[in-house]
Amino acid sequence: MAYVPGVALLAALVVGCSAGSDSNANGADSKAGSPTVTPAPPGKYLTLPAPCRAVPRGTLKDLLPGAAELPGDQQEKVFRGSASVTYDTDRKVGCSWKSDAPNATRSLSIDFERVVSYDPAVSDDDRADTVYAKKEKAAGLSSSAPAGPDAEKDTGTPGEKEKGKGKGADAEKPEDPAGDAAASADPSSSSSPSGGGTGEGGAGDSGVSPEDALPSRVLDNLGDAAFLHDLPTRAGSTSQQRTVSVVFRTSNVVVTVRYAEQPALVTQVPDSKELQEKAQALARKLAETLSE
Repeated sequence: MAYVPGVALLAALVVGCSAGSDSNANGADSKAGSPTVTPAPPGKYLTLPAPCRAVPRGTLKDLLPGAAELPGDQQEKVFRGSASVTYDTDRKVGCSWKSDAPNATRSLSIDFERVVSYDPAVSDDDRADTVYAKKEKAAGLSSSAPAGPDAEKDTGTPGEKEKGKGKGADAEKPEDPAGDAAASADPSSSSSPSGGGTGEGGAGDSGVSPEDALPSRVLDNLGDAAFLHDLPTRAGSTSQQRTVSVVFRTSNVVVTVRYAEQPALVTQVPDSKELQEKAQALARKLAETLSE
């Protein structure tokens, strides 16, 4: 019985220490008032569509004149398309098609990029908007140009932005806003800094008068943000080619449509209006498919 009080005292000390440890574990005393970071919401899209099946055959027949008249095996090869080489199909996929008709060659490519933000403070949508904005800027356009004396040079005004480009070997070449997958659709095309639309280089190089060539521009009512880039170039040393790119963002996915024509005769000039209308129509179909 002489040892009972000592045992009771030891038990009381153990209980007291346990209570103190629980208080610190709950953070009531050690980090009171510390801010809690709420993770940014994820993007709407967790997967991407199969790119080579994203364009209906009827649409491909319209975009690739002459393909429907090819023999069976050749026709199937054209309409099947060629998938872009990618090492992460959850993040980026693409497909391209090409058709040679007697009067012209048409090529089409589409590219889907699903953007994921690994910063808990930045949402997937915001990160995708940054990716899209870089493409828009590379096209010489800006839908959010700052006001002030420098606003004009950032607005992407076709005529002003193309002045001075291509003068000398050291002239800066514009980045292709369509991306790597788009470039693979027609590896023979050049990246002449002639600019698009009604700029001086664009009208002069393509042989299209300013009133006939529609300018590169920001588009409304297509995804969350969109722009069109019209780029006349020369394939090789003689033939003229015109490439229209439509890039749009919907939530955390950035989509690029690239549609090009190269006439068989050097005297022929691609129809800018037709290419732009068809590229935009396809982009809107893809946007509707993503929203389903």
